Amino acid sequence: MDALTRRGRTLRVGITAVVGAVLLAGTLWGQDDHFPFGPFRMYAGSNPPNDPAPDTRVEAVDRTGAVIPLNQDNTGIRRAEIEGQQSRYAADPALLRQVADAYADRHPGSPELVEVRIVVRWYGVRDGRPTGTFVDETTVSWRAS
Repeated sequence: MDALTRRGRTLRVGITAVVGAVLLAGTLWGQDDHFPFGPFRMYAGSNPPNDPAPDTRVEAVDRTGAVIPLNQDNTGIRRAEIEGQQSRYAADPALLRQVADAYADRHPGSPELVEVRIVVRWYGVRDGRPTGTFVDETTVSWRAS
């Protein structure tokens, strides 16, 4: 068959129009949760060329004093989940106990965690290029009682 039937052409044009309308509506009124029919703002902007670049991490201190990086592999909690709820952790640092509990569940023989903290490493940037400098800022901290 070399050509579409009139019905086939009408159906394809109709579907294309509906998808186009949904994309337009998502672009104008959608949120990240509506992706791919809404905007995906994570990479939609950029920082000024001389602003420091943040890199957020979660770390803990166990009862021996060792500093342990907490990540998806050893807690099951993705860094994006922590970053997305950072304001909640700042308002109630006791929520970081859940991260400590997740670590303990995966490492039953390890020393108990006595502190969990969210640390932002601010990398220096000049003219859009890294300077090689950084400053660590502890934004939220929880200590076991």
